[in-house]
Formats: sequence, structure tokens, C-alpha cells
Amino acid sequence: MTPLSSMGPTVDLDERPTASLPLAQLVRLSLYWLGLSSIFSGITAILGGRLEFEGLVQPGSEGSALLQMTAFGAVIAAVVQPTVGSLSDYTTSRWGRRKPYIVIGSVLDVVFLVGIASSSTVLMIAAFVTLLQVSANVAQGPFQGYVPDLVPARQVGLASALVGLFQLLGNVMGLAVGAVAVATGQYAVATVALGGIEVLTMLSVAVGVREGRAAKARAGRSWLAIAREGWAADLLRERSFLWLVGSRLFVLVGSSMLVNLAVFYLVRSLGLAEKSEAGQVYLAVAGVVALMVLLTVLPAARSSDRLGRKPVIYASCGVGALAMSIIALAPSVPGVLVGAGLLGVSTGSFLAVDWALMTDIIPKASSGRFMGISNVATASAGVLATAFGGRLMDVVGGVERLGSGPRAAMWLAVGCYAVGAILLRPVREPPRRASAADDRVASPA
Repeated sequence: MTPLSSMGPTVDLDERPTASLPLAQLVRLSLYWLGLSSIFSGITAILGGRLEFEGLVQPGSEGSALLQMTAFGAVIAAVVQPTVGSLSDYTTSRWGRRKPYIVIGSVLDVVFLVGIASSSTVLMIAAFVTLLQVSANVAQGPFQGYVPDLVPARQVGLASALVGLFQLLGNVMGLAVGAVAVATGQYAVATVALGGIEVLTMLSVAVGVREGRAAKARAGRSWLAIAREGWAADLLRERSFLWLVGSRLFVLVGSSMLVNLAVFYLVRSLGLAEKSEAGQVYLAVAGVVALMVLLTVLPAARSSDRLGRKPVIYASCGVGALAMSIIALAPSVPGVLVGAGLLGVSTGSFLAVDWALMTDIIPKASSGRFMGISNVATASAGVLATAFGGRLMDVVGGVERLGSGPRAAMWLAVGCYAVGAILLRPVREPPRRASAADDRVASPA
């Protein structure tokens, strides 16, 4: 088997890679998503547990406090990811154009996670979470360019399925770490453990992944001009891309609602007052989601190759809305587990296929820039779910912390899925037949 680091880039006239990658190398390319995704799902769960059980704020204001701790995440993602992604498109170094940002961002993530673990006030935690958002987005913006850089058209469905799989497994792993922290009260250890997971997965990229196409020429422009290019006006011509980003944002806000408010939902809506009991159910929910993701992500990707990306995304939105409706109404844990299983089906199929559609429609030569912009939706979703869902929970539940508060947030998630499906309609998907013809031309004799 040819090592990934020794394979030279093969690019056609449309700047698509044409050399197939072995499955093991596609897995290695996607593994870092597990570490990146685990951080913020884990941190959200850990902070939710600390707010609920450590008395950091006045009762009835936990949702608002969680928002205050994470409020700048959406703004930071919107600024940092496209900017650094655009810079990486033009970067030349001994490590290549993506890796310097990935390594430096990952190391800084660990530093800021230690800061979160050692802080005991909302203000200090919020400061370190903000710094964590900066460093994580420095790494993530350039990293997203690898699939368009390296994966040929005929393997986009499979590569995108693996991206979705590892993103979801990272979310589940973060939830599991958070659930253990809630059950045991070991919040500091769990927070630092998230950094260890990220560094281990980062090594799969730093050591084993080659760079793809050469960096774009700066043509005498300053780095400041390159940074501003991330938000240049030509972006407005990519209408399908913009609609797809909007659709992704609302769908991910919907799926993030349970993840971000799970501790409050389990304690208030289901009456699981003991930390150990809430933590155990949290683990069970995460396990059901993970199982259904594993069973769904590859079949969804294959279906999208045959039927098209958009029909599968529409189906995932419908299943997601059904899942959150069940959770909003569930009187007990078994009902929540049914909803969690459907949520796993929805989220696994959505992330795999949505990523493939995004890869299909973006300009390949500027993949760092466009994938950075696209992931503004991913990075902002959790913060917006907390902003709207957490605030709604506080308003409806009040100082009595009624169980109707978290349930109202789950109903809000149903509406988010509906909006996501509506915004998908104007997206123009490349025809499957044309893609198949391109694959035959690109296939080696």
C-alpha cells in the first residue's frame, strides 16, 4: 500500500484530484474530526453539569449563563474560519499549507482547556472558552480543505460519509466524557481529557496526510489582502453555496438542542435529580445515537450517490423533526431513547450527505476559504442552540425550573428542521449522471 505522504497530487483540468485513495487513508484523513467534534460537545455537557450541580449561578438562570460562557463562539467562527482558511490556501511552508495551522491550533486548544478546568467563575470560564473557540477555528478552517484537496469525485460520497461518521462519533465521545463527568463530579479531569483526545487524532493528520495541490500564488498581494479575500464580494455569486450554508445552520441548531440542554432536560423534564442517574441516562442516550449513526452514515452516502444529495437531506430533516417531537413529548426514559435513536439516523445521514453536497458545489481551488465559511454553520450551531433554546428554557421554566422549559426548547428544534428543509430548496445540485461520467473519465485505465 502506498503511503499517503508519498503520493503526488494528480489533478484534472477542473482541478479535481483524480488519484484514488485507499480506504485506510480516507479514514486517517477523517480521524481528526473525532477530536475536533468531541471538544465542544464535551465542554457543553461539562459546563451544563457544573451549572446545574455546582451552584455557579442563581437558580433559573442556568441557560442564560451557559450562553454567556459560549456567546462569542458564533462570531469567532464566522471571522476566524474563513479568514484562516483563505490564508492557508496561499500558505507555503515545509509542513505544507494546512498543517501549521492544524498543529498550532490543537496545541493551543489543550492550553485553553486546562484554563477552563482550573477556573471557578462564569467570567473566567467564558474567557477561556472564547480563547478555545479562536484556537479550534484556526485548526478547523484549514483542515476542512483536505477533502476537496485530495479526494477524487468518485470517492466524495465515501469520504463525506467518513467525515460525517467521525464528526458524530466525536460528538458522542464528547457527550460520553461529559456524562461521566456529570456522574462522578470529575469535571476538571474530563475537560483536560478532551484535549488529549484532540491531540492524538491531530497526529493522524500531522504525520500521515500529504498536502494536495500547491498553494495559490499571492501575486504580490499582502497577507492582509489575502485575509480579507475570505469575505470578498465574489462570494455572493455562489448562490447555491449560500443557501446550503443557511440550511446547514438551521438543521444543526435543531440537532444541537438536545445535546446542549440534555442535562437540564434529564433533571427537570424527566425528574432525574441524582447526578449518577442523570449521568447514566446521558450515557445511554449517547450510546443509542452512536449506534444509529454507525448503522446509517454509509447507507445514506450510498443512497445519495444514486438518488441525489438533496432527497436524502430532506428525509433526514423529516426524521430529525420526528425525533425531537418524540423527545419533547416523552414522559420517561424509554421514549427519550426512541427519539435519540431517530436523532442518530437523522444526524448521521445529514452530516455525511450535506458534506458531500458542499464538496460538490464549492470552487475547488479555494477549498480552504469556502469550507471555512461553510463550517461557520457547524461551529455556530451549538452556540445558537444555547442562545435560543437556553433562553426559551429559562423564560418558560422560570425560577421554579419547571420541566416545561427544556421541552419548549425541544419544540423549537422541530421548527429549525423545517426551516432547514425550506432553505435547501434553492440549492442547485450537480446532476448525478454528469458526476458518473466524470468518474469514468477520471478512472485509471
